[in-house]
Amino acid sequence: MIEIPSDLHPDLVPLAFLLGNWAGAGVSDFPGAEKCNFGQEVSFSHDGRDFLEYVSHSWVLDAEGNKVKPLETESGYWRIDKDRKVEVVMSRDQGVIEIWYGELAHQKPQIDLVTDAVARTAASGPYNGGKRLYGYVNSDLMWVGEKATPDVELRPYMSAHLKKVVTPEEVEAMAKSLGDLPDDGIAFFK
Repeated sequence: MIEIPSDLHPDLVPLAFLLGNWAGAGVSDFPGAEKCNFGQEVSFSHDGRDFLEYVSHSWVLDAEGNKVKPLETESGYWRIDKDRKVEVVMSRDQGVIEIWYGELAHQKPQIDLVTDAVARTAASGPYNGGKRLYGYVNSDLMWVGEKATPDVELRPYMSAHLKKVVTPEEVEAMAKSLGDLPDDGIAFFK
């Protein structure tokens, strides 16, 4: 269920499905880098202004699913206009700043993005640009990223399946909103 906070800027209502904290796992595979499974935590938040704040942390997982080492960290800002055009400014820990443009699909929570501009520091690796697809599917957030370098044509390199993280405070608020329930739990289903 998608909730729309009362203090969310009206322009951001179409992006409300992104709001919250998400966690899950995915796969990273790109020529020249070690293929790995990774864990990821993503947060989309707002402060009432006309953008969402985005933060993502990912780390390499071992065969048992334990954190081995950091993989990538990203942060940025997402906006949408009245024509459902999405713009994202993103900064990565590898020394890359990107501007992404895309669009929210008609009648479904899916966003296609393409890099419009890339700036790199001298320490960053080779990178020409990329594409990303984000989708809200059965209450989960899924995404796939593609990237290109001078030596590798645009191709998928990361994807993840994330589930909404519910805090104890959110559980308590949900429980209060249910009102009085039968004591035995079984009567609720009759």
